[in-house]
Amino acid sequence: MGMPPLASGPHGTDALRPLLDTVLDALRAGTAARGGPLPAGGPAAVAARVADAAGDVLPERGDPEALRVLVTALAEGAADPAHPLCAAHLHTPPLAVAAAADLAASVLNPSLDSWDQAPAASALEALVVRALARETGAADAVVTTGGTESNQLAVLLARETHGAGLRLVHGAGAHHSLPRAAWLLGLPEPVVVPAPAGTLDPAALDEALTQVPGPHLVAATAGTTDAGLIDPLPEIADRCAAHGARLHVDAAYGAGLLFSDRHRARLAGLEAADTVALDLHKLGWQPIPAGLLTVTDADDLAALHHRADYLNPDDDTDAGLPDLLGRSPRTSRRPDVLKTAVTLKTLGRTGLGALVDAVCSLAGEFAGLVEAHPGFELHAPPTISTVLFRPAGASDDAVAAVRRALLTTGRAVLGRARADGRLWLKATLLNPHTRPDDLAALLTLVEGHVPR
Repeated sequence: MGMPPLASGPHGTDALRPLLDTVLDALRAGTAARGGPLPAGGPAAVAARVADAAGDVLPERGDPEALRVLVTALAEGAADPAHPLCAAHLHTPPLAVAAAADLAASVLNPSLDSWDQAPAASALEALVVRALARETGAADAVVTTGGTESNQLAVLLARETHGAGLRLVHGAGAHHSLPRAAWLLGLPEPVVVPAPAGTLDPAALDEALTQVPGPHLVAATAGTTDAGLIDPLPEIADRCAAHGARLHVDAAYGAGLLFSDRHRARLAGLEAADTVALDLHKLGWQPIPAGLLTVTDADDLAALHHRADYLNPDDDTDAGLPDLLGRSPRTSRRPDVLKTAVTLKTLGRTGLGALVDAVCSLAGEFAGLVEAHPGFELHAPPTISTVLFRPAGASDDAVAAVRRALLTTGRAVLGRARADGRLWLKATLLNPHTRPDDLAALLTLVEGHVPR
């Protein structure tokens, strides 16, 4: 066996072309074999099928069929976010143009830890992140792997600005990564503010900021994980300004509303934040990962400055080579900005806004179907594209059992959320190709699995 071909270089495209055909054929075959949004049989059955396909993962001699076999197995055993009955999580079907761009990023393989590894990618990243930062009213942004890293980085920047006595203050519905960030960074126990209606209560926030010694970092949410709710950002910003508190907004879900003329106003107050977390692998339809953290004061990023002589020696920086280590706490980084840049340029604001409007409309339609059905109860009208509902009169155990039955059969993928002391089924509608008939079919399928 000769030396295996490379993906890049003068002969890379010739080596890739037949392999791409293999991958596309395997994706098609695996998807057809699955036949639904999730593989049937549950975890043990899926693990057995994967083990059978993988066999000896490090054989003495290589298997030229490995690409076809393993891609087929992965596709057959995947949760398919492009299936209209796959609606559990903030897990979008990626746009074809974004996935194609991501292939180019993998082939070229720039590493954004020094300019000499990523000349064009580093220039493109600077253009894209600053354009997206302006959308939130910020000065700059850095690329992250998603909302969790963005939230952790926001807490880190706040600690470096205000010291180790910083108190994180967040609503009861905040993402779990925020209190976890405080723990990771050795900060005092966070202050949890009540959210009786699912959103942070400004009056309770004011009381907490009055009673708890600062300095404070207030974390608000624009698009909660459980119900897609948006905290009252203008009122929260006013309370923060009155108490001299720093404000971070976790808009990992909701930031996509910025692209929509119809829904952008729901994020009023976002521009008052010191930092904002965005996730374009949610309402941006990007392959994972595609996160950003915006900063209103670009000087905050000075806390990330780090010197490694083999990557950013002083004399290279003084000579004009960009210093990329200060753009992330990570060292090696993929050029994830390429897929985002291609998407923004291809669709424009109008195209992205249309996708956002489509999924928000789908959520409204599904909520209407639930509300009109005597066998179901709707928690509340959707704020973004998440709908909480449950079979009328069912116990929490029955609700949980319905969800697991659908998962085990592979017929539908729904999430779960606890609100108002009860367990609800969660439909997170992020596929703009979903049609009203699909929504009706999902409700019928759930109804058929309710214990009688």
